[in-house]
Amino acid sequence: MEGGDLELGELLAAAEAAPPGESVDVVAHDLGKRFGAERVSFLFVDLIGQRLVRLAAAGDEDADLGAPIDLQGSVYDAVLRSQRQHVEPDGQGGRRVITPVTNRGDCIGVLELTLPSADDTVLRQVREAAHALAYIIVTDRRFTDLYHLGRRTTETSLAAEIQHQLLPSAPCCEAPQFTLAAGLIPADDIGGDTYDYTLDRDTLHLSITDAMGHDTNSALLATLLVGALRRARRSGCDALKQAHHAHQAMLNHSRGLATGQLLCVDLDTGLCELVNAGHPRPLRLRDNTVEELQLAVNLPFGVKAPAPYRLQELQLLPGDRLVLLTDGMQERGAAAVDLAAAVHDTRALHPREAVRSLTAAVLDACHGNLRDDATVLILDWHGKRSRPDETTPGGRH
Repeated sequence: MEGGDLELGELLAAAEAAPPGESVDVVAHDLGKRFGAERVSFLFVDLIGQRLVRLAAAGDEDADLGAPIDLQGSVYDAVLRSQRQHVEPDGQGGRRVITPVTNRGDCIGVLELTLPSADDTVLRQVREAAHALAYIIVTDRRFTDLYHLGRRTTETSLAAEIQHQLLPSAPCCEAPQFTLAAGLIPADDIGGDTYDYTLDRDTLHLSITDAMGHDTNSALLATLLVGALRRARRSGCDALKQAHHAHQAMLNHSRGLATGQLLCVDLDTGLCELVNAGHPRPLRLRDNTVEELQLAVNLPFGVKAPAPYRLQELQLLPGDRLVLLTDGMQERGAAAVDLAAAVHDTRALHPREAVRSLTAAVLDACHGNLRDDATVLILDWHGKRSRPDETTPGGRH
């Protein structure tokens, strides 16, 4: 590379040296210096996944958040869905380039810029810069509210703020053995839904919960529930012990109740251990057929009952799609949606896009006014795959 150009390591070092709110500036400076890039901006998806907010680099004449951009049907939507770079003439002899900014399957947004010219080598390096930007933003948003502030295209209630903070920072995750994605469409009066996941060396932990009630009360109840589940999970508890801890926390500290489904998936075998605490049964797509899994259902967390929680097993096979949901996806106006048919119709989509399609169908059926939160989590099971060091000549065994 020519003198002054930044290698990837130098780009990351420059980003670390800059204030956390200037990630886009660092990448814009790099691309401008190397390729003459202009009008560099990062557009990120808002909280409900329907609009984009532009964050322009400092020094740009339009360097402000600006008006949100409708995502549906836009070129940005096509880039996010396909995860492919888009290039077109800018009308002034240059090239407009839009590149996905994604980290482990989580679509953070897109990088948009104008180049005086763009051959394959330049476009590849823009893609590399966008990939680096994803890691930079994931790191920097721990230290600034800039990216959180920009995602709020509508006023956020206290209950909604609490609920949002309970969710994982990334609604999508890709790994060799699986791909998962989740989405939550909040009701007009927050209904207490949450989902959660984490990945250990040998286990994928999943949960989907629904705290009874509405507004701040349900958000506080959900906080207690998720806190108890995470504490148990991080202490090494399996799904059954997690359920006991959550149940006891509800009894000890509240008068409310909540439904939930807890899963622990063995990454080597695909064997899933789960507990169903009064929650809607999952749907499974296997061999082109969708069925509701006939699992035993225990009483919700917080309900005193003589029967203990039951640990059940479910064997996942490569190609399976497991769909977890809350009752907001099935009740009242949402009942007009044939979920089994919708799961079948979206079988070829990435889980990220299937989630968007399913939640959009429910939102449309309810004419945009949900009386209960609607949450869905989709897990595609690929099965155990060889690690790089198991297939690379000379790798460790």
